[in-house]
Amino acid sequence: MTRPQSQITFTQAPHIQTRSQRVSNHLLYLFTAFIFTVALQTHAESLPKIISDPSVQEKHFLPNFSYAGFSNGEKLPETQGWKTVDVGEHGIIANDGRDDSKALIALLEKHENSDKPVVIQFKPGQYIISSIIYIGRSNIVLRGAGSGLGGTVFYFPRPLLYVPDPPELKELNEYLVSLKKIQKQKSDNIYIPFSSWSWSGGFFWTRVKGQRVKNYLEKYNDNSNILTHATKGKQNGLTLEVKDSSKINIGDIVEIKWLSSQGQEGEFLKELYPEKINKIGCYHWTIPDLELARQPVKVTAIDGNTLTIYSPLLHNIIPERKVTVTSWAHLNHVGLEHFSIKFPYAEPVAHHCEQGFNGIYLTRVYDSWVDDVRIENADSGILTEEIANVSINNVKTEGKKLAHYTVQMGCAHNTLVRNLKVYNKALHPLSFNTYATKSVYQCSHVECDPILDQHSGVNQQNLFDDLTLVVTPDENRSYNLFKGGGASYWKPSHGAYSTFWNINVNFTNGHDSTEPVVLKGMTDGPRARLIGIHGNHPVKIKYEPAPYIEKTNVELSEVPSLYKYQLKQRLQSK
Repeated sequence: MTRPQSQITFTQAPHIQTRSQRVSNHLLYLFTAFIFTVALQTHAESLPKIISDPSVQEKHFLPNFSYAGFSNGEKLPETQGWKTVDVGEHGIIANDGRDDSKALIALLEKHENSDKPVVIQFKPGQYIISSIIYIGRSNIVLRGAGSGLGGTVFYFPRPLLYVPDPPELKELNEYLVSLKKIQKQKSDNIYIPFSSWSWSGGFFWTRVKGQRVKNYLEKYNDNSNILTHATKGKQNGLTLEVKDSSKINIGDIVEIKWLSSQGQEGEFLKELYPEKINKIGCYHWTIPDLELARQPVKVTAIDGNTLTIYSPLLHNIIPERKVTVTSWAHLNHVGLEHFSIKFPYAEPVAHHCEQGFNGIYLTRVYDSWVDDVRIENADSGILTEEIANVSINNVKTEGKKLAHYTVQMGCAHNTLVRNLKVYNKALHPLSFNTYATKSVYQCSHVECDPILDQHSGVNQQNLFDDLTLVVTPDENRSYNLFKGGGASYWKPSHGAYSTFWNINVNFTNGHDSTEPVVLKGMTDGPRARLIGIHGNHPVKIKYEPAPYIEKTNVELSEVPSLYKYQLKQRLQSK
């Protein structure tokens, strides 16, 4: 019987190559290796050297920004299986023309003492709010039906100026009075005390009840939350040694604080500001034990007195420095999503004299998020203080009113603002404020008078990443793009390693000349990294001291986002 063709087998003699075949194959191998090597070199040459050339990387430190965002950027929030509460069943009815503040406060208080995950669901339509809505528990989401037409709108008819004074701002108000904070504009006949709402507060306000919002006055300092002192650790490393780890557990979120303890000539200031700066503000040394850098972080392992942490250390830890490890009160898994915030138009009074048309105030949250929110006519759309590992995605700000901030990051660590669209004018459209660290504005767009603001107050190691900015240069073909604000006692404008990556500037004028437009930067911003600043017209960058500047007038098409590139590299190495 004949065997089927598919089952026929053959026995072959070993293949014996002739000398000419071996030479030919060897040449083919060398040619292939050469082509591959050239391809790798070409790819490396197309990448900025600061991420592709080891010698440049060693000389010019670039922080790893990939830990920013909810769950360190590794996953998205998940609320499947959470209990859903329909606000309509609790007397909160859309479009009925009634103020919904008391009913919403009562609903949240009903669920305040439970940690069982819950979604507070609003239907389409308008809800009227005139009181502060505090969110004081973990595992809770306020969710609307969407931020667009047919979605959910929260309308706030009055500013925060008319709500009872929140106890959380008592210390701030004392500080404003003690420092005689007055806005003075002689030409406008303005001599007005600063408002409590200029950089604090919001109608949706996350808080841990009883915790200070921000440290302003030395007399309120309390060391009872110190768990231990740190003695050794390397910047960008994932371990640190402490004197005593007995009060710390695996999984704890602790805050590492580098304190002001060595005076005006303290060596820690040389790490913060490694180049000569004309003025370092007095707050860096006149307030004993004031933190100069802070880092909330998860402890993942403990071996004796060695802690392993999840994200890299901001700074070196050596015995000569005073570095504490403290407990950090916070909420987890708080979300605000899918709605619009609308304020009536109100003529602005003056800088720092805002009435308090502030939308969201995030304080003391970790692994939390804001998503799909539209904000109209705000003084400040979203403000932050003492937050970490937060994602703020898909926010749009608009309106005719001149805002103070759109989405601001103050005392924010590992916070990611992604896909922010700014269509209104603001004094500080994108802004890193006091103690902002390792945070990122990514893939965002500013339509009106953009400023990449760094508000003095030891903000450092932050990233402006893959942005599109619409700019109108002045008659001298220049524009103050990199502009700093903040008080003189907190100068300079920022610490080392602020990074600007793939910034696309669309100029609306100036195309009648081939001369580059000068983008003016800081004079007191040490070791900034400016890579891939480009536009629809040649640009020239002024930034001091000791910046690292590469690929100016080149769009970074190979690596448009440093954040995404670093995140991919980190996840692939796991």
